[in-house]
Amino acid sequence: MTPGARLAAAIEILDRIAGDPRPADRIVTGELRRRRYAGSKDRAAINRIVYGTLRRRARLGWWLVRHALDPNSARALAIAELMLGQGASDTEVSEMLSGAGHSAAPAEPDEAAFITAVSGSELEPSDMPEDVRLECPEWLYPDLVRDLGDASSSILEALRDEAPFDLRVNPRDPGKGTRHRREQAVVELAAAGITVEPTTLSPIGLRASARRPIDQLKAYRDGRIEVQDEGSQLAALMLDARPGMQVADFCAGGGGKALVAAAMMRGKGRVLAMDVSEARLTQTAERANRADLHNIERMVLASETDPALVPMAKEFDRVLVDAPCSGSGTWRRNPGGRWRLTADDLTRYADLQDRILSAASRLVRPGGRLVYVTCALSRRENEDRVEAFMAHEPDFQLLPVYTVWQETLTPLGTPACPSDGNYLRLDPHHHGTDSFFVAVLERKLPS
Repeated sequence: MTPGARLAAAIEILDRIAGDPRPADRIVTGELRRRRYAGSKDRAAINRIVYGTLRRRARLGWWLVRHALDPNSARALAIAELMLGQGASDTEVSEMLSGAGHSAAPAEPDEAAFITAVSGSELEPSDMPEDVRLECPEWLYPDLVRDLGDASSSILEALRDEAPFDLRVNPRDPGKGTRHRREQAVVELAAAGITVEPTTLSPIGLRASARRPIDQLKAYRDGRIEVQDEGSQLAALMLDARPGMQVADFCAGGGGKALVAAAMMRGKGRVLAMDVSEARLTQTAERANRADLHNIERMVLASETDPALVPMAKEFDRVLVDAPCSGSGTWRRNPGGRWRLTADDLTRYADLQDRILSAASRLVRPGGRLVYVTCALSRRENEDRVEAFMAHEPDFQLLPVYTVWQETLTPLGTPACPSDGNYLRLDPHHHGTDSFFVAVLERKLPS
């Protein structure tokens, strides 16, 4: 493909992303697969334009508005990305817009004027507003500054970057212990040309130096490694699932945390993975089979108030609520998600989170634990939801996260707990993970 054809393909994909509610990575993968004629260099160049545009959309849009161009135009944004994000010259971009063959159409007069005007400009001039520089929706920015405090800028800056590629070993995989299993995985992955190193906090995690397909590797097909962000691994380990327990994953999704719990239980006891999506639970079953975990059962819920939950009251030692949320803590992975989020969405999520917490808490036996997890940044989805729950559920007490960390992760050889209050907060700037919030609540024993 010529550079102009690559640009044309990127514009087409960006247009598709704008009109499709699915995550951008899924759309990009499908669109590139459809273009079978595109070689690896072509795909890499198209990806750079598409993801560069998504990660710098606010800043690029600010420049476009300055020059009277449409900040929502995929074509204008892609041109701005080449000029301001990738530092291409005006001559290079103009040649891509030749209209010859499969190249993008020739530049309109206003586009040509923009290309000339911004040539050699810095992406972030001193007069750029802070919310624009940080790629944060203007309506949400004041709340995040309040909630994140002095760390807000550094966290939001880190969320502009590409996420690392994290893997984990299977805690149930036979061997001499977690350290030995990770060492084996490092050697095996290196033999496949994938360089990894142990994650800083998670005792079962590995971080790759670059994103690589692993689905054909024997270690993956045999269930000895899985893809999972380090923060998600830590949240799953803090559930403290032990052999013989009854564990419920109330919003299991694709089952990443349920698999960790089942593995830590050494196949003894039961993990009940629940979700409103049968397709996601099917994925959980496939991953469990690959990992040789046979203590996971599935249950499709009609809603959080499904009558089938009633007989399970106070039956479980551990209940995990990985709550549906805004996903603001995963903007590195889904950069377009920040622009689809609305204030009404936060209200809707908060209401749903309250309902799910209430329903899931009924499953917790006396002395059992309810673990609430989100990948969201705002207090409204995190501390506020836990405090609202505690105000209406006097049977539960909040356990200090430091104490839970010492019980669950310190024996596995992890560093000291990165939080010293009641909650665990992880973020990409301080910890290199997605942003996660974890609260651990315990149902009091009868007095």
